[in-house]
Amino acid sequence: RIGTAAAPELMIPIGARDLAMGGSTIAISEGVEAIYWNPAGLGKMTSSAEAMFSNMSYIADIGVKYGAVSGSFGQFGTVALSVKSLTFGDINITTVDDPDGLGGRVFSPAFVTVGLSYARSLTEAISAGGTVKLISEQIHRVSASGAAFDFGVQYNRLGGIPGFSVGVAVKNIGGQMKFDGSGLLRDAIASDAGRGVQKFKSEAASFELPSTIEIGLSYQRNFGDNFGAIVNGTFTNNNLFLDEYRLGAELAYKLESMSLFARTGIAVTPKDQNAEAENVFGACFGAGITTNAAGVNITLDYAYRSAQFFNANQVFSVKFGF
Repeated sequence: RIGTAAAPELMIPIGARDLAMGGSTIAISEGVEAIYWNPAGLGKMTSSAEAMFSNMSYIADIGVKYGAVSGSFGQFGTVALSVKSLTFGDINITTVDDPDGLGGRVFSPAFVTVGLSYARSLTEAISAGGTVKLISEQIHRVSASGAAFDFGVQYNRLGGIPGFSVGVAVKNIGGQMKFDGSGLLRDAIASDAGRGVQKFKSEAASFELPSTIEIGLSYQRNFGDNFGAIVNGTFTNNNLFLDEYRLGAELAYKLESMSLFARTGIAVTPKDQNAEAENVFGACFGAGITTNAAGVNITLDYAYRSAQFFNANQVFSVKFGF
């Protein structure tokens, strides 16, 4: 059933830090950036409030813009609002009479996902969270809408080992989606009557959301006061795609006024699942810097993900902690 999912934009990752580690951060993703990867990590936000903005150059000249804000309300927990939108540019309108789109008319699809998240630290070791997402897709004169739900849990000090964490996330649980609108109307002439041309509407098919279950492990260790490392591993089961194994690592070096990060990761699809299908994305690399200015923590991250058949993905993100 590869390629039959509704709302495939739900699977497009956001944020440079986690993507640079190949999306293997289910167990350790934290703060406002964790909304996509594992909403439980939102409950581990260290600031009173955070804001994040991200821009990604995706495949086929598609741009992915993302913004999120979150606030901590003490014992109640942490609440966040996120918006992800895709930009496709102008596309020529083609018809039966104008198959090459020479008429000069254009349209621009609008794919937007709005999420409301809540997370809370249940104990010093356990945090849980969830996100409700509203999905909207508009392509010229047809549109589709739906809702999806994410839920995640993170557990630190697994087995009593400092720095050893596990995370579980269930994503994109919801009903089917289908397109509707005046763009599905077609001119037709009845063959058994004297009626003229009439409008008939094509009935669009319904498709499932790309639901996933992800389980991840992480180990973090500090070497002295200034140097630290993290290694991650995640298994992803997708109801409409192949299973994936994701691996990633991060090195951190702390200076007096800032911290520097180097990251790498990869997602591997077992070849024996389907010889004709493969993951078009390859190795990931990235870097980041965190500093404090006037009491505000500022984080700048960059990620690069190689791709077959298309230009590589590049992501820039900035996060503010207040």
